[in-house]
Amino acid sequence: MTTSASEEPLIPQPPATATALRQAVAQIAPAALPAFTRELDQAADQSRQGSDLAPLQRFVAQWAAYVYIQRLPHLARRLRQLEDVAATGDAEKVREAASEIGRILDDAHAAIAAAQQ
Repeated sequence: MTTSASEEPLIPQPPATATALRQAVAQIAPAALPAFTRELDQAADQSRQGSDLAPLQRFVAQWAAYVYIQRLPHLARRLRQLEDVAATGDAEKVREAASEIGRILDDAHAAIAAAQQ
């Protein structure tokens, strides 16, 4: 079985660290860097204020999933299509799109967790 070039990852999945994820975002989705930096700053501030690592852990998990998806062009394209459908307002189509978006995100998180073991 062969895979098309659009199914091949653009880059390997980076380690789930802010530094590695920043480098990956810069490489595969540079337009997302301002959001990455803003959200990292917010998570760091929340962690400091609450003396709790949970905000930083959530940030890393969210951006690791984002990178996982964006490094696979066919998956990133499908997610964008589903987000467009979800914005239409048609209740049935929105439910179907939201369900598939949830599956994509669940699969991304599961793949990242499996790679960390």
